Amino acid sequence: MVAMPYYVSPEQLMKDRADYARKGIARGRSVIAVAYDAGVLFVAENPSSSLRKVSEIYDRIAFAAVGKYNEFEQLRVAGIRVADVRGYQYAREDVTGRSLANAYATALGTAFTEGSKPYEVELLVAEVGDSDVDLFHILYDGSITDEEGFVAIGGDAERVNARLSELHQPGSQLATALGWARTALSDGDELAGRLEVAVLDRGRGRRKFRRLSDEAVTEALESGT
Repeated sequence: MVAMPYYVSPEQLMKDRADYARKGIARGRSVIAVAYDAGVLFVAENPSSSLRKVSEIYDRIAFAAVGKYNEFEQLRVAGIRVADVRGYQYAREDVTGRSLANAYATALGTAFTEGSKPYEVELLVAEVGDSDVDLFHILYDGSITDEEGFVAIGGDAERVNARLSELHQPGSQLATALGWARTALSDGDELAGRLEVAVLDRGRGRRKFRRLSDEAVTEALESGT
């Protein structure tokens, strides 16, 4: 008797892959990106002092991620390499957040449809310009969305985004935006981990990215209350 091959419909296979990726991402804690008067603020609840969810990619471009750490760390390093090669071959101005976001979307989409398993990650790519901000939200299946003003990914992102929509006002100062982010993440509860905070500040020199120390975060939160 010849054994019949096991068949799964394409629709069911894609659904199973999506469910698998979403469950992995939901186990992480949310990351928030908020536009403020001088650029973009990133806030993540992160119990680790050595493993980063938010990082610099290039001069005015930053990357944030949630999900499986070793997977999004591989993607972060790959993004830096892509940016460095493009900047070296052409010009630094040719490295854009949109081009990097599209590269990430292609990689995630290919892994989702053709790989042995999808990436359990969700990404943000942000770029700050002279007067504007670009926020690109990339899902595990390669879907990419332009976000306006703010976005939360991972964890209980739906609740966090809903809270941010009530709080966010364009053109606010850093301390105010940081207060919103903490409020949206906690929603009245005590945060379980420390806050990892970084910014893309258009007022800095060529490299716009900087991290805020725990002391600077505490000072900013106190000044914003």
